[in-house]
Amino acid sequence: MDPADLVATMPFAVHTGVRLTKAAPEEVVGHLEWEQHRTTAGNGMHGGALMTLADSVGAVCAFLNLPAGASTSTTSSSTVFTRGVRKGTVTATARPLHAGRTTVAVVTELRDDEDRLVAQVTQSQAVLHPQPGS
Repeated sequence: MDPADLVATMPFAVHTGVRLTKAAPEEVVGHLEWEQHRTTAGNGMHGGALMTLADSVGAVCAFLNLPAGASTSTTSSSTVFTRGVRKGTVTATARPLHAGRTTVAVVTELRDDEDRLVAQVTQSQAVLHPQPGS
């Protein structure tokens, strides 16, 4: 699937400005621009905006690693913020840690324009297999 088509399946990600530039099972890359309406005190990008980027990119990575016919749902997400963002573009790169029969685990790194780590997010996703007759 085309990266733009994948992000289009997530209306909230589209609404908040998330863009995908690469979408493959081994790596998904997305971006979010710093803009005034995405900031908090001190003019830093709001953690919720950063989490929206990470969750969206990580979800696509999990989806691309599902068995045929399965869907997914996030069961946990853990974030470590390492620096603030006050300008430019944040780039998120998600890679699978584990793609199994019942769970997919994804790690997503967020980096600023100077390639400095902004945050690391680890997500677990349940693999939801279709039920017979549905």
